[in-house]
Amino acid sequence: MHAARNAVGARCPSVVLLHGIARTSASLKGLERSLQANGFATLNIDYASRTKPIADLADDIHPAIARFAASDMPLHFVAHSMGGLVTRAYIAKYRPSKLARVVMLGTPNSGSEVADFLSGSWLYRSFYGPAGRELTTASRSNASPPVDYPVGVIAGNRFIDPVAGLLILPKPNDGRVSVQSALLAGMTDHIVVKASHTGLPRHALVIEQTVAFLREGRFRAASVT
Repeated sequence: MHAARNAVGARCPSVVLLHGIARTSASLKGLERSLQANGFATLNIDYASRTKPIADLADDIHPAIARFAASDMPLHFVAHSMGGLVTRAYIAKYRPSKLARVVMLGTPNSGSEVADFLSGSWLYRSFYGPAGRELTTASRSNASPPVDYPVGVIAGNRFIDPVAGLLILPKPNDGRVSVQSALLAGMTDHIVVKASHTGLPRHALVIEQTVAFLREGRFRAASVT
């Protein structure tokens, strides 16, 4: 696991960024730079997303987050895809004392029908590992405790893969996760943007709305598409 920390000031609110399965911290670099430009200190963690169950991945990232959260400033999380599930597992076990807000981008909170469709394949199980098997709709039932902290959910409604987008997933969807599955009981706010699953972290409106939620605890309705 690799953790890249950037502190833009000793008194800055802090943000932990967590990528999705089979991705790296590089997939969140643009979002990270925007957060830094808006006055947040960031910790963009690379973790071995395909090697362990989600609960064990939460254990893996704990030392880096504990060091990063040592100050008395608010600690936020911004997570893409399965990173949101890792975030939920992490908070359930290691809840930071200064926990503030969480933004989830295309997180399959109720699982993904794409994982359902592929989970019987040896190739899928081999490549995505234990965490991949936890992404099915059946596996997500009561997988984490209900949220009792501010959560903003951003879902996409555009897809690149026509097979998944048209034939496997309920509509609307982002090609990997349906809008309905991204929603989370107890969430504070949610929006839907015209972005694909992989495009969510790079989308200008997503970045703008993420900053808004971290600052204000709500998305800006005037910008919703």
